[in-house]
Amino acid sequence: MPLAPLPKVRAELVAASRRLHQAGWVANHDGNISLRLTGKRLLITPTAYSKADVDDGSLIIVDLDGKVLEGRKKPFSELELHLAAFRARPEVEVVLHAHPPCATAFGLAGLELTPLAMPELVVSLGDRIPTLPRTMPKTPEAVRGVEGAAAQYDAMLLSGNGALTLGADLAQALLRMELVEHYAKILTAARALGPVEPLPPGDLARLLEARAKAGLGPQKTKST
Repeated sequence: MPLAPLPKVRAELVAASRRLHQAGWVANHDGNISLRLTGKRLLITPTAYSKADVDDGSLIIVDLDGKVLEGRKKPFSELELHLAAFRARPEVEVVLHAHPPCATAFGLAGLELTPLAMPELVVSLGDRIPTLPRTMPKTPEAVRGVEGAAAQYDAMLLSGNGALTLGADLAQALLRMELVEHYAKILTAARALGPVEPLPPGDLARLLEARAKAGLGPQKTKST
């Protein structure tokens, strides 16, 4: 749970929201952010707000059923997707949803960000960034898809609906979104030049081992 005082956490969420807009990863009312608080609560951005205009007064606190506990605005309509990710990953503190253009284009085309050809990508995000099938955002199918993917991966593309990243804090979730978009751009350019060779299996295994040693990725719970 966030150790910083609530005013500091709120200020960080406002800054993260505006960074989404400044980076060009959202437009209009696109995108949403949720952050775990103590007491089974979430601090979230509101619906129908440009991420450039989010401020402290527009933030909302909800419970894990999506009920508003504090704030005068309404929750965003895709909150169920965030709740699904939090259910799947108890150690995750932040869920971030945006529409970074190049990565979103891969999702629209029903493509995954493959092959995995750069070591940094594997250490940061694992052995796959899945592209989930196209669904309407609030349907049970969409919720089940996100919950299943979040249990295994830290980033995913939602076909027709941008990208979702998970993090231990706002900085990590933002960096993961940045990396997803950066790799989508690199992969697009590389494919135009010729075939892209994946990392050899042995190298991939060593990178995944390094990832696990760094404490990244889904954390296994101990059986009782």
